[in-house]
Amino acid sequence: MSIWNRLGSVINSYFNDFGAQTNKSFRSSGDPDFNAAYEELDDYLNNNEPKAKKEYAWQDAQSSVNIPEELRADFELLGVPFGADSETCKSAYKKLLKVHHPDRHAGHEGNYKKATEKSAKINAAWDRIEKWRTQK
Repeated sequence: MSIWNRLGSVINSYFNDFGAQTNKSFRSSGDPDFNAAYEELDDYLNNNEPKAKKEYAWQDAQSSVNIPEELRADFELLGVPFGADSETCKSAYKKLLKVHHPDRHAGHEGNYKKATEKSAKINAAWDRIEKWRTQK
């Protein structure tokens, strides 16, 4: 038995034991993504062929919108997942500008220059994402 099979057995027994102890089934969770992921894990651990590719609820929201791949770097720069909603992006944008705004680093020439460059990149990323959102 390989280490991966043994690890799978340990994980499977842990989930089964934990579910029995709490008198709750993980599959009865109210979260559809969790339920689908648990079924996928269960299929894998029991060496079953997956019935079909699992669809998660978060995929539905993103699959209907075609996000240009060139915006991936902009989402990463803001520190949010690719395709994050407008509110998440706006919040991340504001937090980053608070940290990297040039006025916060006015007393040190080197830091001021770095902050100016960083804030310009943050602003450009935000502008590209918002421009794409208003065009779609």
